[in-house]
Amino acid sequence: MTTHLALTPSTLATRFATETQRFTSTHPRSMALAAQAAQHFLFGVPLHWMRDWPSPASLCVQQAQGAHLSCADGLVYSDFCLGDTGAMFGHSPEPVAQAIAQQAARGLTSMLPSVQTAEVGALLAATFGLPQWQMALTASDANRFVLRWARAVTQRPQLLVFDGCYHGAVDDTLVDMEGQDGRTTVPRPSVLGNVHNHAAFTRIVPFNDLAALEAALADRQVACLLAEPALTNCGLVLPDPGFWQSAQALCQRYGTLLALDETHTLSTGCGGYAKVHGLTPDLLVIGKAVAGGLPCAVYGFTDALAQRMRDAKQAAPEGHSGIGTTLAGNALTIAALHAALTHLHTPATYAPMLALADTLAAGLRAVIAAHGLGWTVTQLGARMELQYTAEPPRNAAEVHASSQPALDALLHLYLLNRGVLLTPFHTMLLVSPATTQADVQRLLDGFSAFLAA
Repeated sequence: MTTHLALTPSTLATRFATETQRFTSTHPRSMALAAQAAQHFLFGVPLHWMRDWPSPASLCVQQAQGAHLSCADGLVYSDFCLGDTGAMFGHSPEPVAQAIAQQAARGLTSMLPSVQTAEVGALLAATFGLPQWQMALTASDANRFVLRWARAVTQRPQLLVFDGCYHGAVDDTLVDMEGQDGRTTVPRPSVLGNVHNHAAFTRIVPFNDLAALEAALADRQVACLLAEPALTNCGLVLPDPGFWQSAQALCQRYGTLLALDETHTLSTGCGGYAKVHGLTPDLLVIGKAVAGGLPCAVYGFTDALAQRMRDAKQAAPEGHSGIGTTLAGNALTIAALHAALTHLHTPATYAPMLALADTLAAGLRAVIAAHGLGWTVTQLGARMELQYTAEPPRNAAEVHASSQPALDALLHLYLLNRGVLLTPFHTMLLVSPATTQADVQRLLDGFSAFLAA
């Protein structure tokens, strides 16, 4: 067994050029639209991340429905990216689409609670297990608000995150670990326009390292540990057995709040990782797919923390708190969230999705074994990651050590040219309730052909 394909950099480059030409010849309309968009949109797209795909131009989507996309050139794709989790329940789920259409005729936003607000609160509590909630439009915003509340109620300045974490566009979390001693360096090389020294207020430790975690908490200056239950954005890294029970006990020992960002780990099962594994964090953040793909995020917290938040707000002078945005909790979002909580966040929705994800993961492992490769498929519910290492990584450093960006890019473009869409940032795959066995087989056939080629 080997963890490497017999491909030199020049061979990879040659094959990538061939696939680039294939895309160009089969996507003339997307190429033309990208050129037109570049006249008024930076990098030719409304969000510059959209150019992170390895294709010479981004696909221009004509329609997204269920687990399929059709592009401007009339080609149809089996979608295993699913809007980088935003469409985890499939594109435009019918109950959510209907709720949006009905609410749009009744009003979009008023900065007042909708008549559905009380019922949505009860549904959030029942689904995710925390009694108190607030809303935002993105998980980035929700994470920012959580950090403000945590520092306000604890009167502590420090934040703690794990190396390789992803919590959206939250400046406090955009730090890297330098060496194994927990030092941080800011700015991260890829961060643009940073002028504040977040290393002074953000600590960082390796994932799955309880000793480093305790050392970072020991001086009782950390307001909050903000963490994904499993690392997902640097590459999928699962927690060691019992890690979170021990980590939460350490947080409680040193008076640090535990905030879990379940924006990606919602794929674990109904209610997310914490609900499935019996964890009760102090705070919980969920974005992207929580309202079926409409911009929405929520953050929940315990009754005890809610009282501390009320006390902090009442003790502060009147005025702008810096927490919240005008459109948060608007009527359209509430309607979509109500429909999603009622129809999508259910065991009946998750059961076939998780079963098909198991089928896909087993299929990928069989293809890998058939080609004599010691690669790993790491799975978290409906989400999985192809990793070029014989053993599942335990932290971000191990992910980076085994990464092969050029091979990733070639695989992504090869499959894109054969009607299969993967997440551009790394080789992550997500199965939705709308994904079919035919979609899975299309991916497995393409992957097998890629390795055979």
